[in-house]
Amino acid sequence: MTQPVRVFIQVFILWLAGLGAATQFAKIAVPFVDIGLLYPEYAGSIGWLLSIISLIGAVFGAVSGAVTGRVGPVRLLIFGLLLGGAISLFQSTIPGFYAMLASRVLEGLSHLAIVVAAPTLIAQITQGKARNAAMVLWSSFFGVAFALNAWIGLPFIDQFGLSAFFGLHGGLMLATAGLIVLIRLQVDMGQPEKAHWSLKYIAEVHLQTYRSAFVAAPALGWFFYTLTFVSLLAILPGQLPEATRASIAGLMPLAGIVLSWLVVPLLLNFVSSVVVINLGFGLGILTISALFWGASLPVVCIALFAVLGLVQGGSFAAVPQLNASAEAQALGYGAMAQMGNGGNLLGTPLLLAILLRSDEAAMLAVVICIYATAIAFHLWFASRRRQAEPV
Repeated sequence: MTQPVRVFIQVFILWLAGLGAATQFAKIAVPFVDIGLLYPEYAGSIGWLLSIISLIGAVFGAVSGAVTGRVGPVRLLIFGLLLGGAISLFQSTIPGFYAMLASRVLEGLSHLAIVVAAPTLIAQITQGKARNAAMVLWSSFFGVAFALNAWIGLPFIDQFGLSAFFGLHGGLMLATAGLIVLIRLQVDMGQPEKAHWSLKYIAEVHLQTYRSAFVAAPALGWFFYTLTFVSLLAILPGQLPEATRASIAGLMPLAGIVLSWLVVPLLLNFVSSVVVINLGFGLGILTISALFWGASLPVVCIALFAVLGLVQGGSFAAVPQLNASAEAQALGYGAMAQMGNGGNLLGTPLLLAILLRSDEAAMLAVVICIYATAIAFHLWFASRRRQAEPV
């Protein structure tokens, strides 16, 4: 087997691990009505089964990058897959509400381990154009998983039930862990410093991460992306006519995936990942502004998520482009996990509150301001990088 083929197989299996991690969200979000029927007496709290998985990442995301540098991304990834598989198998027994909720908290640890370790490994085993393409592929794992869960998962649930669905997910996670062992990934993370896991150390990790214009830039930009991505995906279809709502909602994330796959690798041959990110945010501003100039909402919805695909692909590619060492890359992906989970937690309540207290135009004006702020942060970080050395 030639080296390029070997690397392709390794990247594809790591991407499959990402699909398993994203399904930890999608398996609750996609069949949400069915989940509610499992616990009818907890209707007011059922949303926590979806959102509470983000809490671990929002609190410990940056620290997970430091953990990756110390225990190694391969071991951390296998741990995440085994833990996630075991939890899904437990969930397939349909435990009581509070036991299910506790399992979702623990599942957040599995999710965090996977989404930090896998892209760190991809960045280390690829180089140049292959790395750009691989990181763009990785960036699609969330959208692809949601689409697959909608297209394949829902019919599966209709035929076999939620218990079998959770069991299938658990089995696939364990099988992916086995594949990771078989492909014998080896990455040199260097000699890590000894860590003393105290509040002081955790604070130092956050300080090291977020004071670096190289490590922090992709994560801070990612926060502004996630602040609007899931929230707009949930809110905008509700503003559409009922006849087109489902089809537009399905096309929105797919548009971003397609543009990310087709355009981002090409652009990265000519410009930096940060330029691609800012181009995505800038086009997002123009696309939303088109609504105020008379463009139709369905077209704007699809076009907006298409151009946000530039932010999606560019952000994951930015981490290895800005950070050469595996340890710095692990810190970068840990920070992205932390900021992404934070954006997911805050985005929907924020935009819904604006929509309910004002109107759609005010909400979209805030989104424009969010994207403009993201561009400003990236320009500021770029200015700092010209005067600093990478970590």
